[in-house]
Amino acid sequence: MTLATVDRYEPDRTSTLGDRAIVVGGSMAGLCAARVLADTFAEVVVLERDRLPAEPVGRTGAPQTSHPHALLEAGRATLEDLFPGFDEELLTDGGLLIDSGTDMEYYDQGGFVADTETRLPTYCASRPLFEHVVRRQLRQIENVQIQDNSQVLEYRTDDDTTAVTGVDFRDEDGGERTLDATLTVDATGRTSRTPQWLDDHGYEAPPVDEVQVDVTYSTIQIERPPDDRRVLFVPPSPPRTRGGAVLPVEGDRWEVIIQGIHGDDAPTDPDRFTRFVESLPVPAVGRLVDQQSWITDDIDHYPYPSSRRHRYEALDRFPDGLVVTGDAIASFNPIYGQGMSVAALDAVLLHEALASGGVHDVANRFFDRSAELIDVVWQIAVGADFAFPQTTGPKPTGTDVSNWYLARLLRQAQTDPTLSEAFLRVLRLEEPPATLLRPNIAWRVLRPTVDRVRLPSLGRSVKG
Repeated sequence: MTLATVDRYEPDRTSTLGDRAIVVGGSMAGLCAARVLADTFAEVVVLERDRLPAEPVGRTGAPQTSHPHALLEAGRATLEDLFPGFDEELLTDGGLLIDSGTDMEYYDQGGFVADTETRLPTYCASRPLFEHVVRRQLRQIENVQIQDNSQVLEYRTDDDTTAVTGVDFRDEDGGERTLDATLTVDATGRTSRTPQWLDDHGYEAPPVDEVQVDVTYSTIQIERPPDDRRVLFVPPSPPRTRGGAVLPVEGDRWEVIIQGIHGDDAPTDPDRFTRFVESLPVPAVGRLVDQQSWITDDIDHYPYPSSRRHRYEALDRFPDGLVVTGDAIASFNPIYGQGMSVAALDAVLLHEALASGGVHDVANRFFDRSAELIDVVWQIAVGADFAFPQTTGPKPTGTDVSNWYLARLLRQAQTDPTLSEAFLRVLRLEEPPATLLRPNIAWRVLRPTVDRVRLPSLGRSVKG
């Protein structure tokens, strides 16, 4: 399930289903969920544990927001549907519009994929700016309240614990309060306590698929000439356990992220950071880090031990009045930048689940729909992780064959714009991976050709 196969958001499909909905967590997944809930509940309250900044700066309770975040086309289009004017506001606030087909240099399988012949518009900004624009639009919806510095303590239930009826939380003054709700949505990310709560209250916790990747990544910001909007992307590719990316953001900055996998830790010392970057097979990354002034004094660092998927769709019993969304269901190796887009698509799936059957049993309808979306994203991210023999965990069926095919596709795409576009549209969650098996694409992938590598710095192809 991708942008091409998900029904687009239609706010008029639902009617009022209850007095109040609560969203626990105010990151992108929570904000998007609150937007669709505003169509079906008289009041929506977002409870966020952090103090939310008035300006687009990172939140202390979410250290990953200080690292680059990509907004894939599926996410961008969905956010524009949910929050009309999102694109324009992002650009007004300093975000950038680039063409991923020509402005991005994507290096894999020993070369760069060819420029596409079709424009692939992409919006670039820092994660705090993306959240800031969405949060500002959400605050303009009359029946939505965002309460920050509010720590949820416990779900409230009915007498026989068959339904969640609200939450107990600690407000910004430290007082404990109760808030009743027809529907409560857990958007607390990887720290979600819902699995443990289910286990403690007579339910089964969802089965978990966990794929160990032992990733660490480190980020700096450097100065960017206003007219230079290049994106450089070098994902790890075996046997190379190092990768990196350079993304343009607001304020004439580039965010530079490096990633090490399976014990090749991304450093936090400036000299080692520079040497790490210089070891990548794309010299342009090292030149930018060496030649451009560093804006940040400290190097932000974040460990990511495993991709994790809670299979809520497999549960036989689940309490009414509760839904789990976003990273609280599944989180993936962040190098592919899928998180915000999945969060936005999840919100549309929640909207569909409410429109098709109301509040009763909405969780099971939503989990079934969300599982189809996660299947696609899991295949892309986890499949790539299993290209490394050190990766452990449940391997999706057909992964080895898929990785062989994708590696060949990427090599052919270095001189074939048609393959470049097909691959990038899958990466952007516009099209499902199955489109890469269409006869016209498969023929281009499998046909025998002379191995050629494009060298962007020379603007031509040479024999490998």
